Amino acid sequence: MTWETLDWEMLDRLRETFLTGDKTAGPYWHTITDLECYDFTYGERIGWKWDAVLRELKQRAWAPASGATVLDWGCGSGIAGRRVVEAFGPANFTRLLVHDHSQLALDYAEHHARKAFPALPVERASTRDLRSDEPIGLLVVSHVVNELNEIARAELAELCARAQAILWVEPGTHEASRLLGGWREQLRPRFQIVAPCPHQAACGVLVAGNERHWCHFFAPPPMGVYADSGWVKFGQRAGIDLRSLPYSSLVLDRNPVAAVCDRRSPESDGHRPPLQLSRIIGDAKVFKGYAKVFACDETGVHDLMLQKRDAPVLFKQLKQGEAPSLHRWTHENGRITRIESSSHEIPETGQLD
Repeated sequence: MTWETLDWEMLDRLRETFLTGDKTAGPYWHTITDLECYDFTYGERIGWKWDAVLRELKQRAWAPASGATVLDWGCGSGIAGRRVVEAFGPANFTRLLVHDHSQLALDYAEHHARKAFPALPVERASTRDLRSDEPIGLLVVSHVVNELNEIARAELAELCARAQAILWVEPGTHEASRLLGGWREQLRPRFQIVAPCPHQAACGVLVAGNERHWCHFFAPPPMGVYADSGWVKFGQRAGIDLRSLPYSSLVLDRNPVAAVCDRRSPESDGHRPPLQLSRIIGDAKVFKGYAKVFACDETGVHDLMLQKRDAPVLFKQLKQGEAPSLHRWTHENGRITRIESSSHEIPETGQLD
């Protein structure tokens, strides 16, 4: 597939289906060409979101158990399963299973996964794979949460109950994010939360009074996309801002994850409160001399202000959109009062006066 052979009219039809959210119209795909065009464009953008999530997990030294079976449920073109296997290496897995209600999608996902990983067994999930009590090493779920009917939700819940680890990525919309948050709360008693949350407590976004908020982040597109005439045309025709790749995610593991990201706050010195591990949600709003961030920690979610003079390096990174999302800090009355970065990318540490 190339930009020259792309069926633009088919993409227009897909876009209309996505925008109307018509779940009763049946499968998106009418031909294999539909899947090829989707995978080349919309699917590739989903792949960039997965790249961001997987890059963070690797930076934090998390990986699925060696020898796990991967089940890509609701696989579509199979982009999520392929990205996951590629990130951790096909040798780390026993086999890749794909499942979708569309036979065309299964044909495409199975063929391209076998082509990408010739030494890895790739199969369609059987009834036994979907209905047995056997554990699932790694359950991969992508961009399905707002399309689940009652039967699909029950099936997915049963698979989650069997999974040893779950990697789940959704659009960064208000609806999808809050639906995913509901799944987080449903699964939280049985799993350790690896990402994106910096804590194991209840989701602060879902607390009454926070209905306007949602947990989302932004993945960077690859270098050169803005200068690529094909992507520019796609963005204009699809009404997509190529700079914006909002996503929501959830990574769960039944095994302890303390080694991945130490969530314990440093002990208080008796005079100051301990630092909280916090995560910035969404984009910071940067003004002259200060920035406003929406952040999550084990005490809930908070609108906070960071003054430029207190942390000039972090302020600059926020302004440029390059700041890490994880930090250790304290806050009082809506102001960040003491900060110590949880990332090696920020050298700043110390008391903010």
